[in-house]
Amino acid sequence: QVQLVESGGGLVQPGGSLRLSCTAAGRIFSIYNMGWYRQAPGKQRELVASITTGNSTNYLDSVRGRFTISGSNAKNMVYLQMNSLKPEDTAVYYCHVDVPTKRYWGQGTQVTVSS
Repeated sequence: QVQLVESGGGLVQPGGSLRLSCTAAGRIFSIYNMGWYRQAPGKQRELVASITTGNSTNYLDSVRGRFTISGSNAKNMVYLQMNSLKPEDTAVYYCHVDVPTKRYWGQGTQVTVSS
């Protein structure tokens, strides 16, 4: 049984920064993809960023240049550095880790961007 635990969310003013962390309670092998989704009230869940074991990255157009996804050497942690935050970034952020047979999810962490 694998658990992903998220941290780093909170309240930040527009233009500020947050760094989200996602930690696996146990080691996960054969990871091929990690990433972050977000869901704002009344909106569909959207993929914010993803990274493969080969370090190929993909970003939502609205966050490209502001957010950076990265992982640990062991690929058991994934991070999302968020800079120049905007009110539209307000959402619950969920990390995920993909192996060939399943997708593991974090519990979600609230990010609120407001003055």
